[in-house]
Parts: sequence; structure tokens; C-alpha cells
Amino acid sequence: MLSVQPDTKPKGCAGCNRKIKDRYLLKALDKYWHEDCLKCACCDCRLGEVGSTLYTKANLILCRRDYLRLFGVTGNCAACSKLIPAFEMVMRAKDNVYHLDCFACQLC
Repeated sequence: MLSVQPDTKPKGCAGCNRKIKDRYLLKALDKYWHEDCLKCACCDCRLGEVGSTLYTKANLILCRRDYLRLFGVTGNCAACSKLIPAFEMVMRAKDNVYHLDCFACQLC
């Protein structure tokens, strides 16, 4: 959960350890952040902008894409019907998703 709070006294940034002298504080994982320091742990994209969504799990701060890649579910393989974990590489064809090993030509 990201919250913006008025700054009552300077606090240290969890990202850079410098004092936050901005008018507002960003708070995530019960820590305070500069707008530029609040980033996704995987891809380093900025999450401190107004309207940004962030996800936390296992004490990581993640963007939506990386959260789904690491912890989400992709779906079932169109060829073998087994579950494909979100972190696994896949092949897509139209609306179908396949394991890499299951993606093959039906004719040959």
C-alpha cells in the first residue's frame, strides 16, 4: 500500500538513507521513500508517481508486471492442459498459451 503523508519531521529514505526534505512522504512496507527512490525490485521502474500501483510480497516492492511474472498464474497450456507458472517462458499463438516444449506444428 502506497500512501502520501504530510511531512511532520524529516525521516530517512529507505532507498538512499538520506533525509527526506520533500513536502510529502511516500510510505510503502512501513518505510518512507523519496519519489525517485521507490522502485520495482526487479526492473527498477519508478513506482513513486501519483497513480502508480505497487505490489509487495516476500518483503519485495514490485510493479504489476513483475509481481504477476513472479507470483501470478499464466494459465493452462493449450496442448497438454497442464498449469503454466507465471515465471515460465511461454509461446503464444492467437488466444492460446503453450509450454515451450508443447509448442509444435500439428502437421509435421
